[in-house]
Amino acid sequence: MHLFCHEHPDTLVVQTDVADVRPGRVMLARSPFYPGGGGQLADRGLLRWASGEAKVTGFEIVEGKLWHLLDSQSEVAGSVEAEVDPAFRQIMRQLHTDTHILNAFVFQSFDGALVTGVQMYEDGTARMDFDVPGADNDRLRSLEGPINDVIAQDIAVNFAYVPMGEAQAERGLIRSRSVAPRPTPDGKIRIVEIVALDRQACGGTHLASTGASPPVRILKIDNKGRRNRRVRIGLSDAKVL
Repeated sequence: MHLFCHEHPDTLVVQTDVADVRPGRVMLARSPFYPGGGGQLADRGLLRWASGEAKVTGFEIVEGKLWHLLDSQSEVAGSVEAEVDPAFRQIMRQLHTDTHILNAFVFQSFDGALVTGVQMYEDGTARMDFDVPGADNDRLRSLEGPINDVIAQDIAVNFAYVPMGEAQAERGLIRSRSVAPRPTPDGKIRIVEIVALDRQACGGTHLASTGASPPVRILKIDNKGRRNRRVRIGLSDAKVL
């Protein structure tokens, strides 16, 4: 499905109308929220209307339509102001962009190693699991320097949609063993490109350029069975660090 936040990731407040409503949930004509997926946590925020206000606590996609779940049984009506939590969205955009950079270097350095899992957290950390049999953990740890070089270069991050068949035919464009973004109704898949470094399919929200992220640290590398390595990274300004 096409999401407003993919085309307008910096627009965090939208004036819109109710498309459908049930107690405790509402469908909007236009929504700035990212509903989560691909390891990225769903946006947080508020809905305001003439007679009330409610926190958005989650989302459900039903028959291609996005329902916003609320923290009350309020029935939203009329014109609505939808507001995304800006600090939380920014952390997710930074982490998602940084995991793409990490993914690029692992894919290039370890013979096309695929992602087996990913999760981002609100404390400014993330973990990525890779199928890299026999990988030297010190070699993985050495990627911290090149990752931060890419961040410091402030490289543009671009987006495009390509037919699913083309994406499947290009080596490394779909890079996860378990998760791929959903195709759009016209059979296309969203591609994220860090210019001159990497391009891969992804459905999350990202920075417009890498320099909007602080440097990252590789916090820990775990062996998860014979073939898998779990790499945990953190934003250098995260409180957990």
